[in-house]
Amino acid sequence: MKRTIAGVIGGVVGLVALSAVAGLLISAAVTPAVAMASAAATSAIDTFDSLPSELQINPLQLPTTLYAKNPTTGKYQELTEFYDQNRVPVKWNQVAPVMYDAILSSEDPRFYDEGGIDIMGTTRAILSNLRGGGATQGGSSISQQYVKNVLVQDCYAQVDDQNLTQKKRDAALQKCYNDATDASGPDGYARKLQEMRYAIALAQQYSKNDVLLAYLNIANFGGVTYGIEAASEYYFGVHASKLSLSQAATLAGMVQNPNTYRIDQSASKTNGKANHYAETKQRQEYVLGRMLDGGKISQAQYQEAMKAPIVPKITPPKTGCAATTVQYFCAYVTSIIQNDPAFGATPADREQTLRQGGLKVYTTLDWRLQKVAQSTVSKYAPASRSAFGYGSTIVNVQPSTGDIMSIAQNTHYSAGGSSTTSAQTGIVYAGNYLQGSTGFAAGSSFKLFTLLDWLQEGHSVNEVINGYPRVIHHLSNSCQANWTNYDNTFIPNYKNERGYYGTPMQFTAQSLNSGYLAMATKLDLCGVMQDATKLGVTLANGTGPVEMTTGSSVIGSNAVSPIAMAGAYAGIANNGLFCQPRAIARVTDNAGKDLPLPKRTCTQAIDPKIAATAAYALQGVLKGPMGTAVMANPHDGTPLFAKTGTNNGDQTWLITSSTAMTSLVWSGVTNNRGDENIDLFHHWYRGFDLGDIRYPMSKAIQTAADIYYPGSALPQPDPKLTVRTGSYPAPPRHDTSAKDGKGKTPSPAPTPGTSVAPAPAPTVPTKPKSHRHG
Repeated sequence: MKRTIAGVIGGVVGLVALSAVAGLLISAAVTPAVAMASAAATSAIDTFDSLPSELQINPLQLPTTLYAKNPTTGKYQELTEFYDQNRVPVKWNQVAPVMYDAILSSEDPRFYDEGGIDIMGTTRAILSNLRGGGATQGGSSISQQYVKNVLVQDCYAQVDDQNLTQKKRDAALQKCYNDATDASGPDGYARKLQEMRYAIALAQQYSKNDVLLAYLNIANFGGVTYGIEAASEYYFGVHASKLSLSQAATLAGMVQNPNTYRIDQSASKTNGKANHYAETKQRQEYVLGRMLDGGKISQAQYQEAMKAPIVPKITPPKTGCAATTVQYFCAYVTSIIQNDPAFGATPADREQTLRQGGLKVYTTLDWRLQKVAQSTVSKYAPASRSAFGYGSTIVNVQPSTGDIMSIAQNTHYSAGGSSTTSAQTGIVYAGNYLQGSTGFAAGSSFKLFTLLDWLQEGHSVNEVINGYPRVIHHLSNSCQANWTNYDNTFIPNYKNERGYYGTPMQFTAQSLNSGYLAMATKLDLCGVMQDATKLGVTLANGTGPVEMTTGSSVIGSNAVSPIAMAGAYAGIANNGLFCQPRAIARVTDNAGKDLPLPKRTCTQAIDPKIAATAAYALQGVLKGPMGTAVMANPHDGTPLFAKTGTNNGDQTWLITSSTAMTSLVWSGVTNNRGDENIDLFHHWYRGFDLGDIRYPMSKAIQTAADIYYPGSALPQPDPKLTVRTGSYPAPPRHDTSAKDGKGKTPSPAPTPGTSVAPAPAPTVPTKPKSHRHG
């Protein structure tokens, strides 16, 4: 297009004559009956008429807005926005009439009489150009300015499609703007001619009011503020429909040079005195003068506005997660938008959708639970530890839907990164690699999956087995790899507790490692891995399913995410029907049309009878005297089950659940800086050690959950899976012939509800401290 126009112009009289030719082209386009005597001019007009006339008007760049429902009112309230251009499109009656008068008086007073081109203004600009020999000066109609803005927007979109670094993107955007607005030389004149052609066609296709409103919605008002509504709200704290004369004249003056006339910086001073934005005030006075000359305002209105200083009321919009009170929940949601194919095929597409797509994203957040969760984690967990990286989180997942109701974290949100000892981080500890986390060893909370496989294989929770600590020599795994304990690694119980002959009911309540390892010897660990996968628990680093290939994997050495673990327990509470956790309930475009959500499933992952029996066994965790989470029991009458988890003293978990809500508390080391002996139970904060804060934290959040989401009775276990099977060893005789193979006489486990001490642990080979789970 540029070569054709420049060629025609060169064939006439060169660059100097271009302005005159442009004038003839404008006259011919507006009044085609005028005869053109010059053959060169006729050729130029033919070329002008052959230029593309249909301007492709793409959707405006609009902010994406996140919402959360207010459970009290049932209405959604805004959390925050994400944008490259802060814009709020408005309709005709949502703009004060004085704003229309101000913009037309200063920019295009003959707008309603012209055919897309202001002939008088353009002719005046042409003569000015010929005298000065410089770039085209002024003369653009509102229609032409709108066309220019559309072309700039399209150019910006093309830059964003390239997935550039921020520095390269900024440079490309600047070049894009310069190319789209340059009016000097042959290329600049060619651009102006194309702009005129589009403007004439635009005037033939749309009403004047439509073009004027479109211009006010697309125009830049300084920085990232675009459109009259966003400008009104940002600079003056009012809607565009409420603008005063002074405010409207100020904003109308900005469009000529937005970043020169913006008023979101401190007022300029002259000789130490505030000059009330001198340049902007002068521009405003020019607009007021044009309005007076055009009869849009009276002399009294003019004088009053001229005397009054510009007084902005800067009202920054919420933008980004840092602007919210739910930063880590927000960060989790945005990570989904940035990574899920539902929001675009490539990372660049998804980022563009987030910042320009105008989505309305309705989240699953429950303000009530979030408030309790955040206040609880803030009360009990310090924001940092100087000796090591430390974190704590609370998560709530609704079993019936998989909806994530809360994500609270002890640290202060920082989107820019984190330090191993700083209280600032952008990592969402509740999440996985998509949110910057590689997960944490689940400890004994992972025993759920061994319990499920135990039941699926037909074993009873009341089957008596040898739960004494001992070296486990072999574990089977038909789909990953068998484990043979060549070096006789010994895995102790938490706090070196003594083992006993007992049942999975007892081993679960007490979280006995030796009991669960004994159960594992009777299973194929492939089934344990498959149960974890079916319930959504995989390696948090995204590399695949959990690895059940060592003895320690049975008791929770795999690093998994808190949200995944909460989702798995929620699946058990939902009768084995597992709904993948989600934070986004609905997404619409700016017009309210529903858009596809990220794909997820609700599947019957576990047989309801198996799930009910597992929940039955897990109820003992909250009951004395053996239950490891007795201190966390709310005792509010709600039927609950739970499981604790401890890994080597550096990771602690507690998951509790009713049929209506699952609550997870995690407190752990995020980076031990090479020290392998960090023990949270030896680090204190406000009277609690960091290993035991899970108990009051869990009690607080589950109590709130039971109030807002009352749980019902837990289903009865499968009678076939609760029968007593197996037998305790015969009582010792005087000849001590009944030995356990290690020179010790075994004893039965205490009956739940009694305080009978178990027999001493057998002598076993000792190794350096290995995995300590509970």
